Amino acid sequence: MSDLSDTSLHDGAESASVAASTSPAAERDTWPAVWRGYRGRCPKCGSGPVLRGYLKVRDHCPVCREELHHHRADDGPAYLTILIVGHIMAPGLLWVFTTWRPEPLILMTIFLVGCIGLSLYLLPRLKGAIVGFQWARGMHGFAAPR
Repeated sequence: MSDLSDTSLHDGAESASVAASTSPAAERDTWPAVWRGYRGRCPKCGSGPVLRGYLKVRDHCPVCREELHHHRADDGPAYLTILIVGHIMAPGLLWVFTTWRPEPLILMTIFLVGCIGLSLYLLPRLKGAIVGFQWARGMHGFAAPR
């Protein structure tokens, strides 16, 4: 009797795992989608651009026609940009100041340009990464139709 119940439990687990693996939402790997978004590409196909301008997300991918208007990136990319830039530039500022003691105007100019440049570089990439993350996890309307 226990052999029969073990077999039926095993078959039930297999059918559940097969059903979960064949669903469209389960096929979306998170890290490849985030990496494609970081590179500014569609999280689904990796070919079409995800952004229409500097920060404007396209309504749909021009290559695979995946709808992207569901995204809710909002202030997430700005918060991540501030976090990353602050954690890179603050120790750098301290190290440069204690090592070379440059004039304050020179120090301010160098780090101001560095902060602005790094922020402008990271902001669209992090927005694409967040859209890719939301797409991979099926958040905010990106879930597959049932």
